[in-house]
Amino acid sequence: MRRHYLIYPIIIFLLLTTVGCSGNSLTRNEDEKNIELTISAAASLQDALNDIKARFENENPNIKINYNFGSSGSLQQQIVQGAQVDLFFSADRDKFHQLVDEGFIDEKNQIDLLGNEIVLVIPIDSDSHIETFGDLIKAERISIGIPESVPAGQYAKEVLKNLNLWNFIEGKMVYAKDVRQVLTYVKTNNVDAGIVYQTDALISENIKVVATAKENTHSTIIYPLGLLKDTPNSEEAQLFYEFLTNDDSIKIFKKYGFKDVK
Repeated sequence: MRRHYLIYPIIIFLLLTTVGCSGNSLTRNEDEKNIELTISAAASLQDALNDIKARFENENPNIKINYNFGSSGSLQQQIVQGAQVDLFFSADRDKFHQLVDEGFIDEKNQIDLLGNEIVLVIPIDSDSHIETFGDLIKAERISIGIPESVPAGQYAKEVLKNLNLWNFIEGKMVYAKDVRQVLTYVKTNNVDAGIVYQTDALISENIKVVATAKENTHSTIIYPLGLLKDTPNSEEAQLFYEFLTNDDSIKIFKKYGFKDVK
């Protein structure tokens, strides 16, 4: 009988220890699964980033990626006004570096990562005979992004000014909140032509690229990426930052028409 009295306490101790360890393990795993990162990114990056997201989450099941897509100017203002963001992937280098100068983005964790081109697109069934930027004189309606907040719109305006076209066609402009809206206007024949990034044109149906702007007609197109200083998830954000800049991710960006400039 004495042996039984000795064995029972030992069994109970072992059970409690096992349950305690399991509880700690479950808590740790639950905490890991609840980690979410918010990435504010230019709308033109949407398709490539969704591709990369699937690969990253497959390799890091404890981290969930949430994207906030929009025009770079609007995203920058959201950050200035206090939006909780872990990484900012901009299509506007000037607005990005304003955040660096103002202390929002970590100088040690930022990089000029990608490049792009500006193209002229028309509806695929168009009979407008628009084949060059100069032919925009013939158009009744032309769409570009709002130059003050949409980098693609800013570059488009630069192209048209450098080609001495802006003063003649400014009154024909239909401004859009981002490049995707420009493409929608073109695809639905609400405008005769639009000016967008090459990457957006490549993945769009029912449009046709008719001309590519020469590099000397606009500022160099750069997409900078940076880590926000006040991110509460610095370790996980750093991990995704490094994932976005690795060779495999660069190959994905190239597949969608971006240039590697790092």
